[in-house]
Amino acid sequence: MATKVRISDYRVNQYEVSRIFIDRWSPRAMSGEEIADEELFSLFEAARWAPSAFNNQPWRFVYAKRDSEYWDQFFGFLAEGNQAWADKAAALIVVISKTTFDYNGKPSKTHTFDTGAAWENLALQGSKNDLVIHGMQGFDYDKVKEELSLPEEYKVEMMIAVGKPGNIKELPDKLQGNEVPSGRKTIKEIVREGEFGF
Repeated sequence: MATKVRISDYRVNQYEVSRIFIDRWSPRAMSGEEIADEELFSLFEAARWAPSAFNNQPWRFVYAKRDSEYWDQFFGFLAEGNQAWADKAAALIVVISKTTFDYNGKPSKTHTFDTGAAWENLALQGSKNDLVIHGMQGFDYDKVKEELSLPEEYKVEMMIAVGKPGNIKELPDKLQGNEVPSGRKTIKEIVREGEFGF
């Protein structure tokens, strides 16, 4: 049975914003249940609508569902620490960005930034759909690039574990205490008018 965390016990906004931003967080406890393609592709649909420089849409997503022939390969990309909990994900996604513009082949300085916007859309949609969406950098980037045969102009950005919420008690002991929404820096710590000054 999934354990529901009360977000309001951990997060308080300083200014009025939609709850969709505050309610999104990165749990690890997943049930191991499969998800339908419609649920998974709802996330990709949200990502598709992100903004990007010159509308280049540099993001690419390559996925493996847990019942597919690709699962073991994708699971093998993960660092040991992430394998300890991501074994109950319904899908693993590799996020890739195209480093050049389609219209002229020149380098895009914002390809990573733009792909990050697509990731955020995906994460927010997943949260709205009551799915666990957990982004990771703990995996072998070189192995992904090699095994997925990525052309030179594509960069591996991150991996994502997607699943249905699970029981926190089924996580490894050392992770159970961390299974709460994290706080954020204050507005004063991240915003300045007119000059850097941080």
